[in-house]
Amino acid sequence: MNFIKRAWLNVIRKRGRTLLLILITSAILLFVLSGLMIQSAAEKAVQNAKESAGTTVTLSANRENAFRQMRKQKQGRTELNLASVNLKKAKKIASSKYVKSYNVLSSTTATAKSFKAIKTTTGSSGSSPQGGPMNGNSNSSSKTSLSLSGVTATSVTSAFTDGDNKIVSGRGITTSDQGTNHVVIEKELAKENNISVGDQIKIKSNSKTVTLKVVGIYRASSSSTSTSQMQQSDPSNTLYLASNYVSELKGSSNQADSVVYTMKNPAKAAAFIKQEKTLINTSKFSLTTNDALYQTMLTPLNNIKSFAQKIVWLVGLAGTIILTLIVILMVRERRYESGILLALGERKGKIVLQFLVELLMVLVVSSVIAVGGGKYAGNLLSKQLVQQATTQTVSSNTKRLNNSQLGGGNNSGMSQGMNNPGQSGGATSQNQQQTTNLKLSLSIKTIVEVIGFGLLIITISILLGTINLLRLPPKKILTH
Repeated sequence: MNFIKRAWLNVIRKRGRTLLLILITSAILLFVLSGLMIQSAAEKAVQNAKESAGTTVTLSANRENAFRQMRKQKQGRTELNLASVNLKKAKKIASSKYVKSYNVLSSTTATAKSFKAIKTTTGSSGSSPQGGPMNGNSNSSSKTSLSLSGVTATSVTSAFTDGDNKIVSGRGITTSDQGTNHVVIEKELAKENNISVGDQIKIKSNSKTVTLKVVGIYRASSSSTSTSQMQQSDPSNTLYLASNYVSELKGSSNQADSVVYTMKNPAKAAAFIKQEKTLINTSKFSLTTNDALYQTMLTPLNNIKSFAQKIVWLVGLAGTIILTLIVILMVRERRYESGILLALGERKGKIVLQFLVELLMVLVVSSVIAVGGGKYAGNLLSKQLVQQATTQTVSSNTKRLNNSQLGGGNNSGMSQGMNNPGQSGGATSQNQQQTTNLKLSLSIKTIVEVIGFGLLIITISILLGTINLLRLPPKKILTH
């Protein structure tokens, strides 16, 4: 009678013990499979985050150095001179292998000529938007300036990609609009002045009166105001045009205020900055990264991935210990059988293989059970992990936002308080969507991994549990 047949008969006859082994092994494999599935889903979500988060690097004037130079001026002048970005150099940087797309930004102010801008009334408490006392005897002021925002394309502009603005009629500014007078205006501004797509409007900027053609209308979801040159302007007064057209209005052709580069891989932003710093004058310009959304999305996903890995290893360790103890008890219970077989000339290796085959039979049944219920168990576990990770992230973001508002000073604190909520909320919303959309899938690779993990646990358990059997001679096994 060979050891495989003996193993089969032993499994059939000892039904209670076999059932117990199946239950324990199934529980171990269920948790291991759930952990592997969650880990795999988190890795895919991290990859998706890299593609969708849109980490950006901005090339702009070095404000810190500009302020330092301004303070050094002995004449007591308070004029801040900021260098403009040369478009030729900006496009050369955009050819980097790390860059997915880029957006040239140029801004200025204007006044409405053929229509009325939305009036913004501020303060009856005698304070300006910046928190200082207002000049004059009036307790309120109306600011009706227009903000001209020049872009390469609205589709890659943060206000639109973050969901703060949305095109509701016509189209946005595209690369084909460069050099044209096409403009996209806000819905409320269009409504107040009965302006439709295809209409023409007139504005005055830097002593120039120009005619613009409306090609699109957008809706601004933000209720905060934007500030330009110390004047407050309602978001509805922001007009989007081609960046080079705005630069021409300012009298600075082939120049821009800043250029925003979107990275192909957010993790390569630091490498991109290091590479491109050699092409710019760092005393006049700076490259700054904005990967807040990527990091916000990455943190909970990495936490989930890490926790899933811990589940796999902790369950594997606990499973090995439990099965080892069971094997030790099983060997001790069957020491007489083992001693007789050894006395009859059976080799110790075959007796150990018999125990191994018995557990392999148990593993086959347990694997079927684990594969059948693994996705259900994994979904339950992932929901708990996602909920915990999301709660921690929201709490962390709230604390960081509160700290920035309280510790930012009069100007910076107020600026952050006015401008950051929408961005922070957008980041948190995308982060929650990314984590709640953690899709678990049962692949052949995962099944092979969990079976391999089960084989490893069983092999280690058998080797540890049969040490005495391998060490002692048959006579001592029978008399022990």
